[in-house]
Amino acid sequence: MTHPIPNLENHFSNLGDKFSTAVQATAIANPHWVIRNASLAKDLHLDLFGQQADSFLAAFSGAQALPSSQPLAMVYAGHQFGHYVSQLGDGRGLLLGEIATTKGRFDLHLKGAGPTPYSRMGDGRAVLRSSIREYLAGEALHALGIASTRSLCLTSGELSVWREQQEPAAMLVRVAKSHIRFGSFEYFHHTQQYPQVKQLADFCIEHYYPALANQAADQRYANFFEQVIERTALMIAQWQACGFAHGVMNTDNMSIIGDTFDFGPFGFLDDYDAGFICNHSDHTGRYAFDAQPSIGLWNLHALGQALSSLISEEQIKIGLNHYQPYIIASYSAQMRAKLGWLEAHDEDQTLVSELLQLMQGSKADFCHTFRQLSTVATDDRQHPLRDSFINRDGFDQWLTRYQQRLKKETRTDTERQSAMHAVNPKYILRNYLAQQAISQAEQGDYTELERLATVLSQPFAEQTQYEDYAKPPPDWGKRISVSCSS
Repeated sequence: MTHPIPNLENHFSNLGDKFSTAVQATAIANPHWVIRNASLAKDLHLDLFGQQADSFLAAFSGAQALPSSQPLAMVYAGHQFGHYVSQLGDGRGLLLGEIATTKGRFDLHLKGAGPTPYSRMGDGRAVLRSSIREYLAGEALHALGIASTRSLCLTSGELSVWREQQEPAAMLVRVAKSHIRFGSFEYFHHTQQYPQVKQLADFCIEHYYPALANQAADQRYANFFEQVIERTALMIAQWQACGFAHGVMNTDNMSIIGDTFDFGPFGFLDDYDAGFICNHSDHTGRYAFDAQPSIGLWNLHALGQALSSLISEEQIKIGLNHYQPYIIASYSAQMRAKLGWLEAHDEDQTLVSELLQLMQGSKADFCHTFRQLSTVATDDRQHPLRDSFINRDGFDQWLTRYQQRLKKETRTDTERQSAMHAVNPKYILRNYLAQQAISQAEQGDYTELERLATVLSQPFAEQTQYEDYAKPPPDWGKRISVSCSS
């Protein structure tokens, strides 16, 4: 079915010019498609492949606006690596507007669209490599069931930009229900624009937390804060359970609705390393893998302060006190599922901790280890997975206790194995796989990018034709350096 080019709305623009600046995109010459997200385009009722394809290509490479679009650059502030920056804002992206679907309203945001008043001496462009990484990451997390922004499409053309070297520029259309960040509230709070803090909170409640809209003011904003805390805790617990490191958890990169947001130097764990640092610009390890839960709480403290004109200090404390129970309960539930347990038992936490310690000591592959545990039977004397561990006796002893724990379950081995396969991915976005797709794309060949996106769309399935994508990385693939440069 062919769909007409939609008229976009932009409710955020109704907040006024204190919240954003109207800006037109700066086009990339002679644009072409790099990749189009067929499933997301279908959900949004956008005809990127048919009669409207050329019009969308022009719109998503900056040459012309979609009907009724009011492109704008949003203003916000943020704590970057713990240091407050009073004004950031969309330095290379534009909120094009909202599109209504049967699943709700979604923002279309054009990233790499050229300079804005918030570009801070930058060129306002995105490079192809980081745009590909963002496209793949959003799709990978979405397929894993983790709340995330996604990408509708990626375009490039005859434009190069200088980062550490000359690189092809690109534009990416990011799709999310909201582009409001913790830093959006910080900007207005720290400039003492308290009416705008309230205006922004009311906007968020109306559009993203409507169940709170009719509550009394003295509870409405406190409950809004608590729901942001809950969604953030769930998201970070999911990151920890699937081995995802965000890399740049600045407050301006934290979504007010709990989406994984603003991909930079992210990484999925290969060898299990609790202190994994995926961003080579993070010299202190502030955003290391095992620091993510505590940084989430730090960022929520910053948000609580930014809401302090609306909620009391006591309400902020009460809300923040819920964070640890939320994240522990969510993470524990996910780890039980990964290990095939339906009910909680006293020894579960110890078994999880001991397994992770064994994995750390042996540099065992995170994804592979949990996937292979699904093949354990309660009557196995040994298991091939032991060969992945330096301390084989230690693994054998752990395996015995794990099997004893499994015998407390009511499911058969076959039922449990099937359930574990449904939560332990076989395929993840390993850095070396992304780099292979990027290297080919920079030469104008997008075949590998399309193939990798296809593989990642079914991370739990046995895709026999793509077995190589499930293998742990070669040694060179574990040493890829990723920075904030994009």
